Amino acid sequence: MFQFDLISLICKGFIIGITVSAPMGPVGVLCIQRTLNKGRWYGFVTGMGAALSDICYALLTGYGMSFVFDYVNKNIFYLQLFGSVLLLLFGIYTFRSNPIQGLRPVSSNKGSLFQNFLTAFFVTLSNPLIIFLFIGLFARFAFVSEGVLVFEAVSGYVSIIAGALCWWLFITYFVNKVRTQFKVQGILVLNRIIGAVVILVSIFGLIFTLMGAQLY
Repeated sequence: MFQFDLISLICKGFIIGITVSAPMGPVGVLCIQRTLNKGRWYGFVTGMGAALSDICYALLTGYGMSFVFDYVNKNIFYLQLFGSVLLLLFGIYTFRSNPIQGLRPVSSNKGSLFQNFLTAFFVTLSNPLIIFLFIGLFARFAFVSEGVLVFEAVSGYVSIIAGALCWWLFITYFVNKVRTQFKVQGILVLNRIIGAVVILVSIFGLIFTLMGAQLY
């Protein structure tokens, strides 16, 4: 049972990490832009900066929710319903948004890898609204629960980072490989695909939540 719970928590964390990172917000666009203009590793460290900021907000969210375990357990249906709806709205927003507007003029100064890392970290950190996304995801996936061992909790948060880093590694590798054929319009198409996937996941989440309520 312990092993199954741990694997389940790691899988949930991995999905949460990808879900938070994948939409082409300001940092996503910045990551692609730096990959095209400066090179793959400049894009990847940009994603690393975003991932570090995301995990700070994830820890803050999880730590806050840990104080209200009783409330979470008693209202798990409504929280999961809220999480699914919030995820649905996030997916719709992602699908409808135009990340191309976030493109910045190309700078001739590459800067160091550490400088690129720091700028991405602070750009992501400047958006505290991501806490609401983490609340929705944690509620939807029941990521925070009572009686979780320290090792399990640490593994869960590490899996969030792993999911985020895997996404940034994939997207920078892909963009770098197709750099000669890559067009700006591709960012919009990619963002709409991601938004559609998030919408589908949230709809399935709503269905499973409502079906679970009927079973009880």
